[in-house]
Amino acid sequence: MKFSAQQIADVLQGSVDGDPQVEISTISKIEEGQSGSLSFLANPKYTQYIYTTEASAIIVAEDFVAEKEIKATLIRVPDAYNSFATLLAYYQNMIRKEKHGREQNVFVHPTAKVSDDIYLGAFAYVGENVKIGKNVKVYPHVYIGDNVEIGDNTVIYQGVKIYHDTKIGGNCTFHANVVIGSDGFGFAPQSENDFRKVPQVGNVVIEDKVEIGAGSTIDRATIGSTILRQGVKLDNLIQIAHNVVIGENTVIAAQSGVAGSTHIGKNCMIGGQVGIIGHLKIGDGVMIAAQSGIGNNVKDGEIIQGSPAFSVGDYRRSYVMFRKLPDLNQRVSSLEKKIQDQQKE
Repeated sequence: MKFSAQQIADVLQGSVDGDPQVEISTISKIEEGQSGSLSFLANPKYTQYIYTTEASAIIVAEDFVAEKEIKATLIRVPDAYNSFATLLAYYQNMIRKEKHGREQNVFVHPTAKVSDDIYLGAFAYVGENVKIGKNVKVYPHVYIGDNVEIGDNTVIYQGVKIYHDTKIGGNCTFHANVVIGSDGFGFAPQSENDFRKVPQVGNVVIEDKVEIGAGSTIDRATIGSTILRQGVKLDNLIQIAHNVVIGENTVIAAQSGVAGSTHIGKNCMIGGQVGIIGHLKIGDGVMIAAQSGIGNNVKDGEIIQGSPAFSVGDYRRSYVMFRKLPDLNQRVSSLEKKIQDQQKE
């Protein structure tokens, strides 16, 4: 399948700087571009490659100014990264075969209400009183428990398990082996080496446009609901504990964990391998650097790092001092020796 630079520019509502008829047949990273490929430049760290790449066309920002000659045709757009994402979605929809109908060995309980236009892959299970909206894609080996509700246009990839009473909005995506609604970690100490399980009788509520990466787990609430608000994006291998609430459009990178009853605000950005203890309040617009440990409430708009985490500016200044500790220790030891020598005289 081939496209001209002008056709791509038309899709992205951009303009062409160079040969509008140059043909594009594939997509590549800018540093690996070959003739016939399309790439993009959004991160300034990769600017050097725009002068050496063999890509035939490159998506760039409207205000990009070349410092020397570029062989490739440029497609200028307001936002190169967003435009490239739009193009990838457009390309994916063209090449991916749309799934429809019911494959063999599917179980749907007679009380379930399932739209006629959904896709149900082989060995999918749909329990009692389930409600599934229009154009939902349920891939093979998915389990959907009793009383689950799923909104329109949601995609549930293979191996996902959705426990009973979960409520899911529209236009969500759950990648392979996500588990939604498993029991929260609730055990009451009875005596030494003895714990009594606390029943987890709440549920999980996931609003519209939420995406959850492969292998992540969202625990059901002890009482009430664990809630992921509209637009939340979770990476792979993330643990969200019981009664956690995550605000609108917050994003969390891989291998992070949020303990029970913590509330995270909207528009937060949380790096990979971050650990957040329970019963905290994380404000709106907070940014947390990777591998940080959060043990206290965080105010709106704060940028924090470290374990335990604190202001990123203070953390960086402290880290400079930390790196100097061996030298400082050597200097102190030398001064102590001099003092001891003087005292002996």
